[in-house]
Amino acid sequence: MNTRAHRYHPLLIGAHWLTLLLLVAVYATIELHGLYPKGSDAREWMKTWHSMLGLTVFGLVLVRLPLRLALHAPPITPAPPSWQRRSALAMDAALYALLLVLPLLGWLTLSAAGKEITFFGLQLPALIAPDRALGGSLEDIHEFIGELGYWMIGLHAAAALFHHHVMRDDTLQRMWPAHIAAARPSSSPLPLERIDS
Repeated sequence: MNTRAHRYHPLLIGAHWLTLLLLVAVYATIELHGLYPKGSDAREWMKTWHSMLGLTVFGLVLVRLPLRLALHAPPITPAPPSWQRRSALAMDAALYALLLVLPLLGWLTLSAAGKEITFFGLQLPALIAPDRALGGSLEDIHEFIGELGYWMIGLHAAAALFHHHVMRDDTLQRMWPAHIAAARPSSSPLPLERIDS
């Protein structure tokens, strides 16, 4: 059996796990910044890294989207019901929207606040003119969607684990990095006689 045909392209696998690592760092920096007093260097450092890593996610998603469209998802074995496939597509679309909208809102918030938008030594342009009231509203929306992101990412992970341990299909295995996939059986998690029964 061609195991490559039953797994995502290595570029998509790498981009997926890199996005996860970046998201962990993005959320960690914004959660940890509250441990430091306002105006402190450490707090500002955390906020700067939060915005830079968020913009990195934005750039990565701009690369991922055309790759995702060009490199089709491998089929799930055994095939899930059609409603599950539709739900998975809707969740994928929602996650991509989250990964684009959140950094963009952050960029708009900093622009409206009249703050510098730095990106690893580069100075990015403001997207809108300074507007304190608008900046506050954008920040509130950014924080609300950020909180929603916890639930969406958690649901995405829970669904993958449900498919792996309960549905016993290869949904999760399709996205394993190559060295993990090589250490696992290339077939479905269940023996064929149990799948066919």
